[in-house]
Formats: sequence, C-alpha cells, structure tokens
Amino acid sequence: MTDILDYKIQLDTITSGYDRKTCWVHARGGAIPGDSPAVVVMMQKLLLTGTDIFYALSEMRTDDMGKTWKGPVSHDKSLSRIKRADGTEICPCDFYPKWHKKTGTLLGTGHIAIYHKNELIPNPHRQTCYSVYDHVNRIWTPFEILEIPEQDTKFYNSGAGSVQRYDLPDGDILLPIYFRGAEATAKVGDNPFAHVPYTVTVLRCGFDGKKMKYIEHGNEMTIPDVRGFCEPSITYFQDKYYLTLRNDNAGYVAASSDGLHFDEPIEWCWDDGSNLGNYNTQQHWVTHSDGLFLVYTRKGADNDNVMRHRAPLFIAQVDTQKLCVIRATENILVPNRGARLGNFGVTDVTPNETWVTVTEWMQTTEPDPFDSTVCEKYGSSNSVFAARIFWNKPNTLIP
Repeated sequence: MTDILDYKIQLDTITSGYDRKTCWVHARGGAIPGDSPAVVVMMQKLLLTGTDIFYALSEMRTDDMGKTWKGPVSHDKSLSRIKRADGTEICPCDFYPKWHKKTGTLLGTGHIAIYHKNELIPNPHRQTCYSVYDHVNRIWTPFEILEIPEQDTKFYNSGAGSVQRYDLPDGDILLPIYFRGAEATAKVGDNPFAHVPYTVTVLRCGFDGKKMKYIEHGNEMTIPDVRGFCEPSITYFQDKYYLTLRNDNAGYVAASSDGLHFDEPIEWCWDDGSNLGNYNTQQHWVTHSDGLFLVYTRKGADNDNVMRHRAPLFIAQVDTQKLCVIRATENILVPNRGARLGNFGVTDVTPNETWVTVTEWMQTTEPDPFDSTVCEKYGSSNSVFAARIFWNKPNTLIP
C-alpha cells in the first residue's frame, strides 16, 4: 500500500502582462545549490498569430527563494535564432534546465524549431540542442547540437523538447527523445502536424561540464494511434525508472529496471481503473524520496473553455505498484483562468521545496485560436507562476 505524503502549496506570480502580439511560454527552472539556492527560470516569446513561432530564450532569476526576481533578461546572443545559408532559421525551444551534480553545472536541453519566412517547415531535420549556464557571469553558452548516430536517417526528426532527464550518479545522463525517421518525416507533406506516429527512446549520454556525447539508446516505443508517442519524461524512484509519454488521445506510462529498456506503455488511469483524462499534452514528475507524483492536465474539470483542457494544472500521487494515479490525492497547483497551462517544468529547489513553473499561454480554441482576449475574459494575463510545494517531510534525494 502506498503511503500518502503530505505537503502544502503556495502559488507565486513571477511576472504578468503582455502586449497581445506575443506572450511568454515554456517557463522551466533550474536550481543552483547553495545556502540560498538561485533559481533560473527560462522562457521565451511566442508569436500569437502563428503556430509555435518562438523567439530568443530569456531568464528570470531569484537569489532569495522567490522574494524578488530579476528579468526577464534575453539571451539573444546564445539562445536565439540562427539564420542558415538556405534561408531557414533554427531556434532553440522547449528548453529544460537542470543542475548536473557531477560537474557542478546548470545544463539545459531542448530541441530546435526550423522556420522559413517565419513559419514552421513541414519536414524538419529536427535535432536535440543543449547549452550550459555560467552562473557567475549569468550567461548561457551558444546552443550546440547533440550528435547522434543515424541523424540523417533513423533519427532525422528527433529531439528532447520539453523532456525531464535523469542524471545517473556517475554523471551520465538519461535523456528521453521522440523521433521520426527520414522516410516517415517525408510522409508529413505540407503539414508539420500530420498524423504520422513518433517513436520514443531514451538516450544515455556522457557530459563533462561542456560537451554532451551520445553513448547508447534503449528500446523504441510507439503506437499507431494518431501521432504516436512524444514529449517523454523520465524519473527514478525506489529502484525503478518511470517514463511518462504524451499521445493525442491519452497519456501513457512505462516502467524499467535500467532506465533504457521499458515495459509496454499503458494508459494513465485512476486507482479505480478509469481513464485519467489527460490527452495531447505533456506530463512531468515530482519525485520525493517518500513518494512519486504526476503533474498533468485533464478533461472533466469544468474546463471546456481551455484549449485541449490544459488547465487547471494538477498534481497527484502515483501508486507505483499498480502504476496508476491516486484520485483522492489530486490537488490543483495552478487554477483555470482561461489560458492553457500544458507546457511547464518541475524544479527541485531544496529538500523542503519543489517548484512547478508555468506560463499562461494566451492562445485559445477554435474558431479563432489567436484571439487572446478570449483567455483574458476568464482572468488570465500571461502570468508566469511558480507553484511552490512545501514538503512536511524533507526530500532526502536533494542534498
């Protein structure tokens, strides 16, 4: 039987407001250890009148545990668009920073978006990117591409966008990615969101504080359901690895003993066997030494006003024996104010605090998804939130 872990939630607003032309998205933080840890939250601007049109990454930073924030500071010299000879532009996005204990560095991973005339190209040669933070000078290194085998064939359209990684004690990194091969990518035609399935695998990578290097990858998981699996996130809890996966129709979960080779994924369900209701958006882990939690969105929460039911943002404890979500433990981290909250991050700050950061993404449902005033009617203002989880019992996984 799973022991239920107690905690309290405090919702802080880091910043709010926007110009109705762009809005902040993809707020994810990394904590730099110390007597008073620094937390660096990375986010970027999105063009409201387009689909996934991103610009340079910026940071908000606190050095006093959220009492005050500095920023946003744009990293337009290192984490911005680069124009290529063929006229296309590549832009790092879906960025996720995390402290790498072995090397004492804040490492951010993500993938690249590729644009032509400020529109996503339909058959992208997408790749994983990464960057390292100089926390003294508060600058990021120019983003680099992770070289992996068969990048031009099997892993033609691949990346670690929006994924949680897991760092092994020896410093190696378990980094989930999702991918399409060159042949499958060609089937997309003129629609970058065509229903051609993605496949998920976990890479094992070395990292020396400056460079990431591919070592191997695990088994490959997909389903023929719409776009297959994407946006996977991995964690480790009490001698087992867990992977959560996005699918257009349902969220999935899989377990592993080595972090590379996973059992057959199953749909996320409540402990009574009914479907969780999460679909077509990411889920991430909150991992405490005494309990594993899922953070997610779902339908069935009086939230038909939000695109793909991506608000409120929920947290609930996982029964790792039955591999399901315990309904009685569900709590709201961030409320429904009309804007979607599906792109978020989890940061282990201290043994007593875990933060979930997210922005109000100011695009809405059809027939006019670019009319941000629809979101405003419910109270949203492109706020950037930090939902702070205060543990009643210290998390011994965090030094």
